[in-house]
Amino acid sequence: MGILKFIAGDLNDFIWGWFGIAMLLGTGILMTILSKFFQVRHFGHWMKMTIGRLFDKKVTGHTDKKESISQFQALCTALAATVGTGNIAGVAGAIALGGPGAVFWMWLSAFFGMMTNFSENVLGIYYRRKDKNGEWAGGAMYYLQDGLGGKKNCKAIGQVLAVLFAVFAVLASFGIGNLAQANTISGNLYAAFGLPRWVTGAVLLVVAGLVVIGGIKRIARVTEKIVPVMSVIYIAGALVILFMNITKVGDIFASIFRFAFTPAAVGGGAVGVAIKMGFKRGIFSNEAGLGSSVMVHSASNVKEPVRQGLWGIFEVFFDTIIICTLTAIVVLSSGVIDLTTGGVLAQFADMDKNTLVAQAFTNCFGTFGGMFVAIAVLFFAFSTVLGWSYYGTRSWIYLFGEKSAIIYKTIFVAIVFVSSVLTDVALPWDISDTFNGLMMVPNLIGVLMLSPLVIKITQNYVDRKLKGKEVTPMYSAFEDIQAAEMAAPEDA
Repeated sequence: MGILKFIAGDLNDFIWGWFGIAMLLGTGILMTILSKFFQVRHFGHWMKMTIGRLFDKKVTGHTDKKESISQFQALCTALAATVGTGNIAGVAGAIALGGPGAVFWMWLSAFFGMMTNFSENVLGIYYRRKDKNGEWAGGAMYYLQDGLGGKKNCKAIGQVLAVLFAVFAVLASFGIGNLAQANTISGNLYAAFGLPRWVTGAVLLVVAGLVVIGGIKRIARVTEKIVPVMSVIYIAGALVILFMNITKVGDIFASIFRFAFTPAAVGGGAVGVAIKMGFKRGIFSNEAGLGSSVMVHSASNVKEPVRQGLWGIFEVFFDTIIICTLTAIVVLSSGVIDLTTGGVLAQFADMDKNTLVAQAFTNCFGTFGGMFVAIAVLFFAFSTVLGWSYYGTRSWIYLFGEKSAIIYKTIFVAIVFVSSVLTDVALPWDISDTFNGLMMVPNLIGVLMLSPLVIKITQNYVDRKLKGKEVTPMYSAFEDIQAAEMAAPEDA
């Protein structure tokens, strides 16, 4: 346990001190400036090409190609990994520990994180390649190896950072994608229904095993059904609470901005607690800067790097600006938090922070509210487990080869059960935060070093698609793939 305490303690504090926050915010700000605020200037375009195409069969329809999944399946699998306990328990925990002001810093991380996620996905498509099974393989390890490593005198550092990223991604898959998720599921089901943790763990183990071993195609088929349904139902429940407390909305937003800039929030401790919790939980939720979702976005049947980058912008927008904000309003409007002090009310002070949202729903809907949240957490968190199993698998394969993938999948599924029976809820979250931060470092180095290329690819897309110029497309860093994509039909 000593090493776990170190990972969750001192190492966590270092990674998520000013060092980590500066890297995350700095990268997002840089990409926003270099792209001339692309997420704002082209808001209408990326909304039209993402949510505006959800009923287009060319976007949502399944592809028969073995090597790829549809754009919609890629989005759903990525959202499955991001729309999880971070959106419910994570937001509630951030508010409980950092006050309402943490929500502001969560928004800020999301605004700039849109362009970080965009950049990651552009690079992911540009540097992806086919594996031995003919499937697309992409991710930060590939643009670190081939992109950064392709620069003069950078081959060794590119390869080292690629391996480090893959190692950290495997470890993170056991944390953010497993420990925190399964533990929160079992805790909420026990609190709402009295279901023993070991029973929950056993059921999750079996179901996860059946899906995870089936690979990306099976994972995508499950997540494309779970994610839209669970999102709509949760949003509907949160909106009901919002309208029930509509008179408090002004006070809620006032408290968010007021407590975001109090001396304690900004300067307390090593890093202001509101800033720290806002960024940690924001990144835990949307994963912008981790380089994780690139792996599934790279499996999309899209050929335009920027087109998949647009889905990356939408992913962060939907995950944090929509879902996390609704959760924050639920928590702040339901009598759990004192809006005048920013603290948890005395009668709820000893409550497990992971169940604060359940308490908020209970205050409005009675016992049904707690059950509703427990079921929502079940689907949100389980879909995250599925998404992260793919990230961990791709990273494991990069390190050890395709034949050993079953070893990783077996370990991953076994940890689902172990995570479910843990009663120390703080430890899984802190371990997850640490591994997130470790992934972030090599990935953001790659994004920063390759930022001129991202802007070049983006401008190429804008010139062709928005300005109608005759310019040769930039589809891939590899000549054979570039030639194949040039000959393929245009993206939907």
